[in-house]
Amino acid sequence: MISFSRKSCSCRNERAFLQRHVPQDKLDEVLKRRAAEYRKHQIRTKASLDVLLIAPSNSPLQYPVHGFTVEPLKKTPIPGLAVHSTERTVYKVSLSVSSGVLSVEGTTDMDLVAGQGQNKLNISTKDVTQLNQLLSQVSYTSTIYHIKTKDFANFTFEDHAVMFPIIIKRSSMPVLADPGTDIGSQVTITTKTFLRYKELNVLINSIRRYYKDMKIIIADDSLNPQKVNGTNIEQYIMPPAQGWFAGRNLAVSQVMTKYFLWVDDDFLFIDDTKIEKFVEVMEAVPELDVVAGGVGRDRVYFKVKYEEGDVEEGGCLTRFIGQSHQTLPGQPHCSLVDGVVNFFLARTDSVRRVGFDPFLKRVGHSEFFFDGLGDLLVATCGGVKIGHQRKVNQGKYLKYRRQKEADATLKLAHQFFKNHLKCF
Repeated sequence: MISFSRKSCSCRNERAFLQRHVPQDKLDEVLKRRAAEYRKHQIRTKASLDVLLIAPSNSPLQYPVHGFTVEPLKKTPIPGLAVHSTERTVYKVSLSVSSGVLSVEGTTDMDLVAGQGQNKLNISTKDVTQLNQLLSQVSYTSTIYHIKTKDFANFTFEDHAVMFPIIIKRSSMPVLADPGTDIGSQVTITTKTFLRYKELNVLINSIRRYYKDMKIIIADDSLNPQKVNGTNIEQYIMPPAQGWFAGRNLAVSQVMTKYFLWVDDDFLFIDDTKIEKFVEVMEAVPELDVVAGGVGRDRVYFKVKYEEGDVEEGGCLTRFIGQSHQTLPGQPHCSLVDGVVNFFLARTDSVRRVGFDPFLKRVGHSEFFFDGLGDLLVATCGGVKIGHQRKVNQGKYLKYRRQKEADATLKLAHQFFKNHLKCF
């Protein structure tokens, strides 16, 4: 086994260092709390195979390299164990684990097997065929209950030694969403509104031109809420000015369809707003979690470079606007990216698992995709667009909407702790 520690990552722009945005009189205390929380995070998320293993060259040992998964506390045969060697007078092998016990099933000859039901098992025989028969009967039973953790088995023969992983994982049940028979049973339209009822009603009227019966869910944290009228509309009133991401969480929490379409309250459905095309892509690529289009003439998307960095300093995050990873296989008009604009169709259960950070009240969008990095497969596709209403008389709205310098500082200090970032 060879283990490699992570190195510090580099940031080219001095202004990108997030530590600068933490109050200096509280920095030491924040660093201690962040380090403690990061250690707990590693325990939770690195429970599977997180150690780099290097296979030995020219080994006579056969063993499962990857994919041996067991239920906690349940006896499970270890597949593929064998020794391939030239003739010996006697063949002796040893197997050991740390979080379970080993046994050879169906044998009563204790002269051949020592350590039945213990964490170290020794097998000795003069016949290699008999040895491999016994190895094919070796079982592993974890002695700890955990829904997702690991063990490592050490397998030795003479001077040859290997290590292979055993994933201890509780089986999970599927949670399926019935797609129904039409677009209305597949998709719910969601939005968040604040002080923009005129724009919201224009949006709703445009939706009804193309999708007369599709459910619309509105999260509303306006200062003086007004009733939004219309069929199949659910308006959820929040405490005033709770913010952008809190509203997104509320809206998505009430979705009962497989997918939801996120739109801003000042968008406008047009002839090119074809939700069906989004659904076709998502159904064709079941691994996909989010698919987006364009807003007006713009199709905004980005990819991200993230380096974990070392444990003390944290990671480095770089965003590349307008860049993609590659074309989505089987969909030549779509590209795989890390983040998209506010017009997207998403799998409801996938987004709920990531969630929207309610700390971000005024300005926040990319941060959702940062939080979902490595968990959400995101694409942007050409050919599907939505309109954007002209901005008029938004003075009161902009008073709340515009991010002040203090808000930006708080957001970056928040990312410094929450995302364990050194720089952005």
